Amino acid sequence: MADISKLSEADAANEMMRLAKQIAHHNRLYHANDAPEISDGEYDALVRRNNELEAAFPHLVRADSPNKQVGAAVESSPLSKVTHEQRMMSLDNGFSDEDIADFIARVRRYLNLNEDEIVAMTAEDKIDGLSVALRYKQGRLVQAATRGDGQVGEDVTANVRMIGDIPQTLYPGGGRDLMSEDSGPRPAPGYGSSNIPDIFEIRGEIYMSKADFEGLNSRLMEEAKAASDAKGMDFDPEKVRQFANPRNAAAGSLRQKDAQVTASRPLKFWAHGWGVASALPADTQMGVMQAISSWGVPLSPLVQRFETLEDILAHYRRIEAERAELNYDIDGVVYKVDRLDWQQRLGFVAKAPRWALAHKFPAEQAQTTLEAIDIQVGRTGKLTPVGRLTPVTVGGVVVSNVTLHNRDEIARLGVRPGDRVKVQRAGDVIPQIVENLTRDEPRDPYHFPDHCPRCDSEAVAEEGEVDVRCTGGLICPAQRAQRLIHFVSRAALDIEGLGEKSVLEFLDAGLIKSPADIFRLHGHRETILAREGWQDKSVDNLLKSIEDKREGDPARFLFGLGIRHIGKTTSQDLVKNYKTLENIRKLGLKLATGDENAREDLTSIDGIGPTVADALGEFFHETHNRAVWDDLFGEVHPPEYVSTARETEWTGKTIVFTGKLETMSRDEAKAQAESLGAKAAGSVSSKTDLVVAGPGAGSKLKKAESLGVRTVDEAGWADIVAAATA
Repeated sequence: MADISKLSEADAANEMMRLAKQIAHHNRLYHANDAPEISDGEYDALVRRNNELEAAFPHLVRADSPNKQVGAAVESSPLSKVTHEQRMMSLDNGFSDEDIADFIARVRRYLNLNEDEIVAMTAEDKIDGLSVALRYKQGRLVQAATRGDGQVGEDVTANVRMIGDIPQTLYPGGGRDLMSEDSGPRPAPGYGSSNIPDIFEIRGEIYMSKADFEGLNSRLMEEAKAASDAKGMDFDPEKVRQFANPRNAAAGSLRQKDAQVTASRPLKFWAHGWGVASALPADTQMGVMQAISSWGVPLSPLVQRFETLEDILAHYRRIEAERAELNYDIDGVVYKVDRLDWQQRLGFVAKAPRWALAHKFPAEQAQTTLEAIDIQVGRTGKLTPVGRLTPVTVGGVVVSNVTLHNRDEIARLGVRPGDRVKVQRAGDVIPQIVENLTRDEPRDPYHFPDHCPRCDSEAVAEEGEVDVRCTGGLICPAQRAQRLIHFVSRAALDIEGLGEKSVLEFLDAGLIKSPADIFRLHGHRETILAREGWQDKSVDNLLKSIEDKREGDPARFLFGLGIRHIGKTTSQDLVKNYKTLENIRKLGLKLATGDENAREDLTSIDGIGPTVADALGEFFHETHNRAVWDDLFGEVHPPEYVSTARETEWTGKTIVFTGKLETMSRDEAKAQAESLGAKAAGSVSSKTDLVVAGPGAGSKLKKAESLGVRTVDEAGWADIVAAATA
């Protein structure tokens, strides 16, 4: 990972874009699909990297920054949506004693407190469940909603009514007394056990105990066996869908269209806070929680109030030591400033309160044997090593597979089949190897494959990357389906009537294997018509849609081929500059042979750098890729790109923008140059006709001056544009 201090603004912006997409993807998997694919630790590392980049480049913070998002949007849910009246926030995380000390110090600084001022905190175990908001009106439950993305969640009112832990009606004196005599302030006079506000939203977690989770999975297994026996079929326990962990079981059980399914599942609830309230029963966090408890709502028995850092950390250690013996999963302890007036002053950052912090636990560990290393090939060609373990129980879950991430991780651990290893469930989700206990024993090292195990194409890692990828592209069975789906997608060819389902159907039937085959489907009309669900009109409409694309946008064809690092914008830039796909083919062949003139010409285009040049050269280096290209463009005939720019004195000339532009964005300046028929380049050379230099212009301006290239400032450029467009 590049040193942030050495990153250019362009590199930082690109990395922040990738991180925003990655983090949003993993948020969606965890919060919306209940199916995380990376550990909490890996997720936290992505977030920390993004935070560091945003701190170093605050002017590049994106509108979709992960620090502005909570949870994941509700997309394809059978339940109706609910807009939260008050946003449900997430929590920032701490991982060490120093992080907690820093948190308290930040609170002191923000509030400008004296050193001797006591900053009391509540501390509660952070249960691993599904966040919900329970809205009570005049003490009666009227609505329940999941967190969703913090703004919009799912309506689970009917389902929540099936959970015995959650009272349908709040009643004074209905719960236990949370606090002892010395635990802190009591509820304010006139509230607590004697009065309930007219509107009060209780927030907390729906969860499933470890024992109930095991019992549910056993019941699902028994029901599947009984169903197989009733049909006289052989029973295969491997095909029974069971829940991976208690959190997934709780989330899956609550988010049911049929509330009776929820009723059949052993769900529980603990409150940890509140949202909208017409009045508050106390002026402290502990006081309000005491009141909530007194109304009959369950809380964790481990909630306590402390006045010193030492006592907070001692409480954390006690809970950590008891964690394995608890009958429910937790992943940390949450600290909250006790005084509500201080909470109000502290307020919130983009997605989390300044007055609360989650102190996360380290992962649980166990020892086992690495039996084998298998290589899986993903849809982008990435070769991912997966360790097959002798099954072992870690944190209450049986682990038999572990991710090894990439070639470098295997080398770092020095693992080989037969090694004894220490395994942990990082963040209690995805298992990983943390230590090789027998790395010094004599055994042949593991050799990472240099050819794809699925198609035998060369597998390589690009310079500066750790991931090894198959170069097979469309000839690789592991990549073919997703690449064909991408080829016909809306952003690429946009062939109406040929979606993911149809692509997979035709692929399975052997009707298509490559993009060119799509344009040969007219020869399979009768075969398609004979398939279920196809009729004369739908087949004819599909074939017409395909025919209409034979002379389609060349940039869409280039993007549709899925060449690594050549996205939609880069495809358009290549077509604008090289006019035809045949010219791009010739360029690619030159790059494949190491032609430096071709490389210099390509990388002089503004926004195109060595990464794109390498990717295009590597694509045309492979014989099968050239065959796919030639086959496709033997079937289709996209036209030459024709510029819509007016003829001006700048037509065909090269302009470079450098420094900070103050009256327009770099993209706007580039568009202005193109509207004059000029080419916006990214570097200065003897072929450059003009350099537009804003404040802070450095090496490019010096090079232009040394080459005698004409230079103007931003105002001078505005005069040129005005004169050319007059």
